[in-house]
Amino acid sequence: MVVITSVVGITGGKELTVEIVELMSGMEDRGWQARANCMGVDPDLFFPERGASTREAKEVCRGCVAREDCLEYALDNGEKFGIWGGMSERERRRLRRARAIERRAQAS
Repeated sequence: MVVITSVVGITGGKELTVEIVELMSGMEDRGWQARANCMGVDPDLFFPERGASTREAKEVCRGCVAREDCLEYALDNGEKFGIWGGMSERERRRLRRARAIERRAQAS
């Protein structure tokens, strides 16, 4: 979806029209972000250095009403880094593999 907004103003006696084009592809499905516990939390918490603890980030995710949506977003979009839906990169890889095995088994 493309949203075009015209902004009109007068500067120096001349009319100024500016068109702002926003590409909103996929944004309509991301209303979950507004409900997420992580809103307003430092994003660096969810992208810890290699080997650093993920405990604090996962604690923010615990009980979040948007947790499943967040996790599915990460899985659907191949997010390789950070804590999404309360899961680390490694945990998401395991989940992807398990789902792939399940799909193959159902297809047989």
